[in-house]
Amino acid sequence: MTTSTSTPTTAATTARSSGGFARVVGWVVAVIGAVMLIGGGSTWVLVQDQLAAEKITVAEDARWLAGDDVDGPFSAYAQADIINHHALEASDGKTYAELDREDPRRTVVMNASFLRASLFTSVLAFGVSAMAMGLGLTQLLLGVAMTRLAPRRA
Repeated sequence: MTTSTSTPTTAATTARSSGGFARVVGWVVAVIGAVMLIGGGSTWVLVQDQLAAEKITVAEDARWLAGDDVDGPFSAYAQADIINHHALEASDGKTYAELDREDPRRTVVMNASFLRASLFTSVLAFGVSAMAMGLGLTQLLLGVAMTRLAPRRA
């Protein structure tokens, strides 16, 4: 009479151990995704609050969003666009680099350039925040899916 002991096969052992690993990795991915989602959202709100605190209004002659409070990416872009229009109008279409150093309009165009750069920086910050939130949400969902699809231990 032969006695047979029931031992798990190597494939079954590998499946169980890799299932545990996949679940751990899934949770790590999900947590990192949640952190990215929260960080992106927090940054968006921070930039929005700081921009709104400046109490800027899109100029009435802007091509779009005229009269809107500058507190988001589109209104910041609209204001930067109209600042450029006004600066070029004041300098007869010349940029800062094209104006003579002694030209008194050069200071106006320089200030306009600085304001536009600041507004574009906020537009960029909104974009990076949105990307972080999107990637964070994707990563969170992927991590949750990994934990649910991983083989369960017997």
